[in-house]
Amino acid sequence: MSSDVTLNDAAPAATKPKNKEPYQQAYSPPVPTAFTRYMRASLLWQFWRFIAINLKMFKLMLSSHH
Repeated sequence: MSSDVTLNDAAPAATKPKNKEPYQQAYSPPVPTAFTRYMRASLLWQFWRFIAINLKMFKLMLSSHH
């Protein structure tokens, strides 16, 4: 019976990635790609998203007023 306990204890440890526990010193958060950083800083892209979101809100307001 003790061999079953050993096998069960070993299986979860093998599937868990190393140093990926949150709130630990060695945990590193995901880093955005170069393209993502460029899109966040691009004024042209920000202006386009501003217009698109405003159009969606305007469409929602028009549909709510009969």
